[in-house]
Amino acid sequence: MSVNVLYTAHATATGGRDGRSRTDDGTIDIVMSTPKELGGAGKAGNNPEQLFATGYAACFTGAMKYVAATQGGPKVPDTATVTAHVGIGPRSDGGFGLAVTLDISLPGLSADEARTLVDKADLVCPYSHATRGNIDVTLNVV
Repeated sequence: MSVNVLYTAHATATGGRDGRSRTDDGTIDIVMSTPKELGGAGKAGNNPEQLFATGYAACFTGAMKYVAATQGGPKVPDTATVTAHVGIGPRSDGGFGLAVTLDISLPGLSADEARTLVDKADLVCPYSHATRGNIDVTLNVV
């Protein structure tokens, strides 16, 4: 499979989970901190799971809007939200793995409309595509 790349983001991290991450244009420049649950000090800062969660939530919202605009689905309400929960822990076969739950709220849409929109968005969202078969992802329409 090939991808016709339209945009490329660039970010550099130093110091790993207790360092700093910055985009090349400087619009994101954050201190990284390992949570206590992973053996860190729990200092102020962010971690890769938070960054993944914010990216997936925003991307999935965009995928729903794309589906609605291109496939004639119901309009995504302005009050729609996607809350991503990204968990990390040891895998049974070694190393670490992620588990993701997306809680998707689409006020004003029927349960059937919302489920259809979410299922279609899951097929076009690049985060969903990248994680499919690699990470357990649960899509909850709330």
